[in-house]
Amino acid sequence: MNARLPFDPPSPELIAADVERAFAEDLGKGDATAELLPAGAAAAAALTCRDDAVIAGAPWFDACFRRMDPAVHIDWQVRDGERVAPGTVICRLAGHARSLVSAERSALNFLQLLSGTATATAAYVAAVAGTGTRVLDTRKTIPGLRLAQKYAVRCGGGHNHRIGLYDAILVKENHIIAAGGIAPAVMEARRLHPSLLLEVEVENLDELQQALAAGVDRIMLDNFDVPLMREAVQLTAGRVPLEVSGNVDLDTIGGYARTGVDFVSVGALTKHVHAVDLSLRLRLD
Repeated sequence: MNARLPFDPPSPELIAADVERAFAEDLGKGDATAELLPAGAAAAAALTCRDDAVIAGAPWFDACFRRMDPAVHIDWQVRDGERVAPGTVICRLAGHARSLVSAERSALNFLQLLSGTATATAAYVAAVAGTGTRVLDTRKTIPGLRLAQKYAVRCGGGHNHRIGLYDAILVKENHIIAAGGIAPAVMEARRLHPSLLLEVEVENLDELQQALAAGVDRIMLDNFDVPLMREAVQLTAGRVPLEVSGNVDLDTIGGYARTGVDFVSVGALTKHVHAVDLSLRLRLD
């Protein structure tokens, strides 16, 4: 079947640019080893996942092979966002043998990285199941692959925080110090960018009260312990969504979510990536 995508990927132009960078560092002037294969030979290949994993990255995988051989046939057995068991054949390919081996490493690099991100995200989402709390990513991404990793987070059932510094405002400690306090920082942010989501990070209940009085859109509880989170939830009483950040892992996130907070942001989704084990085996026709 085709890789039907239940989650919108970045634009084809961005994906193509990612692939060009990957090929530039891997192929350089050309694949010297691929010249060992007979010129014009056709081949088929099967891609097997060796881990229990959530698959993500099909658009990048496809773009790598089609960049080398526009006529390559790619038959996906699963979709991005689906969980597979170890030993599952997730994709079959047919095309020029030299093109398949030349594109293989770059294609697998994208797929194993993004599937690792999706798989990690799915584990965090499962840990908060039934609480109503949503798992968010952060800007702690691999340079140059932010939109790819944020796509993978969605494949794993998570949600995206702001994409960058341009599409939402997060007022943190240094901003507050420079502005002279939470209220003046919020006032200036509203004046400069009235249409952007405005979030303020707070470190204690007094700052939480200030942020509530300033009329922000979201409040981040930075390194609050669980009892303090519960107090913050009671104090806020649903007036503003609350986000937890800091000291989040699979052992702690469930307890955080059960306090009633709306979001938990997890840097580990995109910065502590354990790549999924994939194997592509070729057969000359």
